[in-house]
Amino acid sequence: MATSIAAPNVASRGITPEERKVIFASSLGTVFEWYDFYLYGSLAAIIAKQFFAGTDPNTAFIFALLAFAAGFIVRPFGALVFGRLGDMIGRKYTFLVTILIMGASTFVVGILPNYNSIGIAAPIILVALRILQGLALGGEYGGAATYVAEHAPNDKRGAFTAWIQTTATLGLFLSLLVILGVRTAVGEEAFADWGWRIPFLVSIVLLGVSVWIRLSMSESPAFTKMKAEGKVSKAPLTEAFGQWKNMKLVILALFGLTAGQAVVWYTGQFYSLFFLTQTLKVDGPTANILIALALLLATPFFLIFGSVSDKIGRKPIILAGCLIAALTYFPIFSGLTHYANPALEAALKTAPVIVTADPATCQFQFNPTGTKKFTSSCDIAKAKLSAMSVNYENVAGTPGSAATVKIGDKTLTSYDANGLSKEDAAVKDKAFSAELTTNIRGAGYPSKADPAQMNKPMVLLLLFILVLYVTMVYGPIAAMLVEMFPTRIRYTSMSLPYHIGNGWFGGLLPTTAFALVAYKGDIYYGLWYPIVIAIGTFIIGMLFVKETIHNDIYAEER
Repeated sequence: MATSIAAPNVASRGITPEERKVIFASSLGTVFEWYDFYLYGSLAAIIAKQFFAGTDPNTAFIFALLAFAAGFIVRPFGALVFGRLGDMIGRKYTFLVTILIMGASTFVVGILPNYNSIGIAAPIILVALRILQGLALGGEYGGAATYVAEHAPNDKRGAFTAWIQTTATLGLFLSLLVILGVRTAVGEEAFADWGWRIPFLVSIVLLGVSVWIRLSMSESPAFTKMKAEGKVSKAPLTEAFGQWKNMKLVILALFGLTAGQAVVWYTGQFYSLFFLTQTLKVDGPTANILIALALLLATPFFLIFGSVSDKIGRKPIILAGCLIAALTYFPIFSGLTHYANPALEAALKTAPVIVTADPATCQFQFNPTGTKKFTSSCDIAKAKLSAMSVNYENVAGTPGSAATVKIGDKTLTSYDANGLSKEDAAVKDKAFSAELTTNIRGAGYPSKADPAQMNKPMVLLLLFILVLYVTMVYGPIAAMLVEMFPTRIRYTSMSLPYHIGNGWFGGLLPTTAFALVAYKGDIYYGLWYPIVIAIGTFIIGMLFVKETIHNDIYAEER
């Protein structure tokens, strides 16, 4: 049976001014951290030219994206470092440190000399700053969620922590808004030259506001009581991950909650945008506006589902979101094709394409780092067809033969880039690409979505449904993760599964989905990645994860 620290009076009542301050300060600080984190991704193309100018443009952009990915990869390590500190010295001071690291790193990017000024030192420093940002974000979320939850009344914990769940979306909005404002004010040429630094420099103001507010806050009551009674963990990492009773909860939190939550989140807010722009060829501004509207309409549901979870439990809402999403992704994304690019839908039905290749030359094109090259004739043909949103049937060819692409009654032969010089490969690539594009367009596959044929209200409705699933799985999860773990190791224990789930399971979604599409030759096949993980989370969660709504968050053991 769980032993517990005596809890303060947290019975049902109205929200107090102090609690409003806790929610506002924690959420505001986390919004600013997400703002800082997303600035880099939004400006990756410009950053590539500024800091990786010593390479060709494509390689520069790949390195810029790798630096962006580094921030996601190190998030679990930040969870370990700052989770340990949060359980040893307190929630307040730990996530005060994380926001200082994030804000300072972002500001330094704004004043960092570019490659032309200091050479190779520029990208090295940039990557180091990006790693610091990822570490800081790894510590921020767990601290903010724990801090708010430990201040909340027992029957409003879901409602209180749901505010933290809106911060990633709001941070993305804020970064896009500031970038758009600066771009408009200084013009595109000046923005690409020096204006891009302004959004990074503005972060110092946001940092000052956040630090000032957080310094005026008190430590969480749960940690304060635990410290007063001398029960603070001296080795939270050992307790959390070295003892099976606690490690079991961490594993269940990862596979029975956050893995499914992460893929639903990324599918609704990122893969949907990727699908619109890269697969359906909807122009970027239109796709971004539609996604932004869907996010704006759905954001209140983070708070709604958080509040509902206080009445019916966290588990039913999170797992229902995983299951419903998994069961409806195929019809929803088929609907996006139907309403956003009906010409592509028609071509997929009436103009079948067949790729014939030696199976030994066809790789699974999983490329999370962006550095691996796929040079066989099979890989080249499949990658180009996938990029043009063409479905194709795979047929085994004779060993050693070059891959061919049959479009109607026309058969094209791909090329093998192995052993070719860079110049020769470029010549062959240009010729094959031109021939393939001409025949694909001749078969009715459009080069881009026709705005006149797009049913924007229906596209918006489908995007709203996808984001609604996000609010179901994400709105209640902070409260549930806090309630799963004992007070003395809560910060450490909840942060790690959250950031592995979201940083790795979610972060790998776009590259895995593309590899699946190229492998199968079906533009919808990439959806199997989030579907399988979401269903796996539903099954594990239903069988092994216990409801937490009635857990005593002051308990020393679980």
